[in-house]
Amino acid sequence: MRIDILTLFPEMFEGVLGASILGKAAEKGIVQYRVVNFRDYSESKHGTVDDMPYGGGGGMVLKPEPLFNAVEAVSEQAKPRVILMCPQGKPYRQQLAEELSQEQHLVLVCGHYEGYDERIREHLVTDEVSIGDYVLTGGELAAMVVVDSVVRLLPGALGNERSAVADSFSTGLLEHPHYTRPPEFRGWKVPDILLSGHHANIEHWRLKESLRRTMERRPELLDQIELTPEMKALLAELEEERKNSGRAKD
Repeated sequence: MRIDILTLFPEMFEGVLGASILGKAAEKGIVQYRVVNFRDYSESKHGTVDDMPYGGGGGMVLKPEPLFNAVEAVSEQAKPRVILMCPQGKPYRQQLAEELSQEQHLVLVCGHYEGYDERIREHLVTDEVSIGDYVLTGGELAAMVVVDSVVRLLPGALGNERSAVADSFSTGLLEHPHYTRPPEFRGWKVPDILLSGHHANIEHWRLKESLRRTMERRPELLDQIELTPEMKALLAELEEERKNSGRAKD
């Protein structure tokens, strides 16, 4: 995969793209990053990339020419997926990360100032993405989130290929609890079932705990997935446990 990042602050990406999983993926040749300062594609002799909005108002608006020129310069032959980092975009979810990980070429556009000329949205980008209901000073941090979530899904990026499959949200559920050595720490013990070596029982326990965590923390997610008979039975058990716990407290 190739990922081009269009930004006015390329120095922000130096440490992020060169470290940890992202850096190792590039070293292995799994992904290629290019960070492009789209000010270099301004048609102004002063490198101007923004201007005052028509109709008045506060703030400055990014001009269309630098971004159109930059995207066209990095696109070469094939038309890439061009993603605009924007608080007005659709919420970023694991499912979109999985979809983007199937692409060969991504272009991430990081904005600044008050916003974008609307022609950028209408005629240049293919997706508008928001990582949350809040406003950042620019799109760089959001782009880093997208890059990290996509690259870790690429074959060979993680040491254990099963890790990404079992992540929270990949199955539609929150992930089950994890434990490691020592088996007892300050009086807190690892659940006996995880030490049993009985893989079928362990998987059953993990599914139940995944459902428990989802039911307690993000119950709306349960309405978005197709529940198997096993899941329905486990949810019934969890609901009964919750009721019994409530009675005990009374």
